Amino acid sequence: MTTTLYEIETSEADDGTTVPAEGIWTPSSEDAVDNGFIAYGGLYVAGVGAPNDDALYPDSFVVLGHHRWARAIEAAAAYMDRVHGWPSLHLYPGDDPSVSIHRIARAVLAHGVFLRHPHPDHPCGCEWEDTWRVVWAPETEPGAVPVTAMRHPAAPATAVGLPNPDHGAVPATWAP
Repeated sequence: MTTTLYEIETSEADDGTTVPAEGIWTPSSEDAVDNGFIAYGGLYVAGVGAPNDDALYPDSFVVLGHHRWARAIEAAAAYMDRVHGWPSLHLYPGDDPSVSIHRIARAVLAHGVFLRHPHPDHPCGCEWEDTWRVVWAPETEPGAVPVTAMRHPAAPATAVGLPNPDHGAVPATWAP
């Protein structure tokens, strides 16, 4: 028996029955693009903000599947250019380009479960309707898909909860 690392939230319906507030979502092809991923060289990449963060720009990226570090960086740069019109991955719009950022983007190979709010059969009309989140999990968890994740180099290291192969319980390895 394994311990579940994520839990699907539930709510109570008017008749007292418990219904799922979220459902497992597997992003693929056009469905991924319709939900914030962009297609780049056969990869699907999305920028992700911190939970409950109103920042305009992502502080991390997820790429579906396991990819080499260089490909993840190319995909993240393409995301910043296409979505935010900013051709440099290492700065946010408005940053001073003369200020050196000493962090190098580093990608990890992990698995995640994508949870979509709400469960498709039980719309709730809340502000989170039709949004998704990724929860890091072992590859043996039901619904887990391979993900290459990377912190944005300009984001504070403390702002992103990506798996860290050097610390933590979620299995991850550094991308080559």
